[in-house]
Amino acid sequence: MRVFASRTSNLFKLNVEHFLLIHNPNFNSVREFSQSTAIPKKQLRVRDHGYDNYMEVEKKTRKVLKFQNLILSEPSQSLPISRLETLARRFGFTRHESGAFVLKFPHVFEIFEHPVQRILFCRLTRKAILQIEQERRALAAELPRAVTRLRKLLMMSNHGRLRLEHVRIARAAYGLPDDFENSVVLRYPQFFRLIDAKETRNKYIEVVERDPGLGTCAIEEARERVYRERGSDAEDIRFSFVIDFPPGFKIGKYFRIAMWKWQRLPYWSPYEDVSGYDLRSIEAQKRMEKRAVATIHELLSLTVEKKITLERIAHFRMAMNLPKKLKDFLLQHQGIFYVSTRGNQGKLHTVFLREAYRKGELIEPNELYLARRKLAELVLLSPRKAKVDGELVGYRRSRLEDEMGQVTRAYVEDACEDFKGKDDSGRDKDAEDDLTSDIGSDVDLGDEDDDCVDNVSLQRKS
Repeated sequence: MRVFASRTSNLFKLNVEHFLLIHNPNFNSVREFSQSTAIPKKQLRVRDHGYDNYMEVEKKTRKVLKFQNLILSEPSQSLPISRLETLARRFGFTRHESGAFVLKFPHVFEIFEHPVQRILFCRLTRKAILQIEQERRALAAELPRAVTRLRKLLMMSNHGRLRLEHVRIARAAYGLPDDFENSVVLRYPQFFRLIDAKETRNKYIEVVERDPGLGTCAIEEARERVYRERGSDAEDIRFSFVIDFPPGFKIGKYFRIAMWKWQRLPYWSPYEDVSGYDLRSIEAQKRMEKRAVATIHELLSLTVEKKITLERIAHFRMAMNLPKKLKDFLLQHQGIFYVSTRGNQGKLHTVFLREAYRKGELIEPNELYLARRKLAELVLLSPRKAKVDGELVGYRRSRLEDEMGQVTRAYVEDACEDFKGKDDSGRDKDAEDDLTSDIGSDVDLGDEDDDCVDNVSLQRKS
C-alpha cells in the first residue's frame, strides 16, 4: 500500500511539473534536470605533472634568456660580473644571486678573467652561440609559414583585423620575428595592410583579401584523415574533438552523456562570418560556445609549440567572440586543453593543446621548436659535466669574436625590454597590463618576465 502511494505521489508530481512547464518555461525543476546532462560550468583543475614539469624547465629557460639578452646587448658580447649583478636587479635578483645563477649553468655562461682589466667577465659558451644561430636560421626558414599563420589569425577575427600591439605581444608563439612589422606586414602588401585608427591612436593589421583555401581548421584536417581511414564508420566524428582527459579526472555517468551530446553538436567554423546570424536562440548560443572552443583550438594549433599563455589569448577575446572568463571556460574542456599555473608564482597561465603532446614532448616537432628546446637541454645539463677549464684553454678571444660577430637573437621573448623603458615602436613595455579586463576576475594577470627567484648560495673555489 505504501509503495502504491509513493508511486502515485511521484506520478502526480511529474504531472504537476509538466503542467508548470507548459505555462512557465522557466520552472526551476526543469532547469535542475537540464543541468544534470550538461557540462558543468565550473570544474576543478586536475593537474597533469607532465605539462607542469615542462613549465618548470620553461621557467629556468626564461631566466636564462634574460641574462643572454644582457650579454648580447653589449658590443663586446661580454659583461663584467659586477655590472651584470647591477643589471640583474631589474629581474628581481639580489646582488649575489645573479652570480650564483650564472654559475649554475656552465653550459650556457662562461666566467673568465679579463686579460687587461684583471676582473671577472661573463660571456656565452660556444654551445649557447650555436643554439642562437640554430634558432636564427630556423626562424628565417619558418617565415613563409609565419606569414600564413598571421593571415589565418586575421581571418578568424570579426572584421579581418587585429591590433598591431596584440600581435606583437604574441609574435614569438606564432614564429614571427621581432621586426615583423617591416619584415612581414610591410613586405607583403598583397596580404596585409596597416591601418592607423586616429580615434584610438592604435595601429591595426588588416587582411587584404580572405583566402577560402586557408579557411580550414586543424581539427577539420584531422577529421578528414580519420574519414579516409574509417570511411562511413566515422560519421559520428563529424563535429567532434580529440578528447584526452588528464589522469585522475573523474567522469561520471551524466558527464559522459553530456560529452556525447556536446561532441555531436554542430557549430560554425572560426573562419566563418557569423555577423548575419540570429544568435539569440539557445541553439545558436550553444553553437557559439562550441565555436569558441574551436577558435581556441585553432589559435593553439597555429602556434609553433602548440601552447600559448592565457593572458595572450585574452588579447584576442573581443576580436574573436571568446568568453569573458576564459579560465573557467577552458576548465570545462580539460580533455582538449590543459591550463598550467607553473612558471611565475601562479600568475602565469599557460594553455597547452593536449592532443599535440605525448609524454611532455611535441608529437610533430618543427625546426624552431627543436632549436628552442636545445636551450632547455643546455639548461638541464649537469654542471659536473661542464669542462670549464678545458673550454677556457681552448678558447681564443679573437676566434670567439669572429664566431659571435653581431649575433643577436632573432627571437627572445620581450628581448631586453625588462631593462629598456620602451619597445621599438616607442610604446611602453607594460602595454600588456592594461588588458587585464579581457581575462576576467578569476585570472591574476602578471608579467611573464617577473619570475620567482630561486634561493641559491654562491660557492666559489679558490
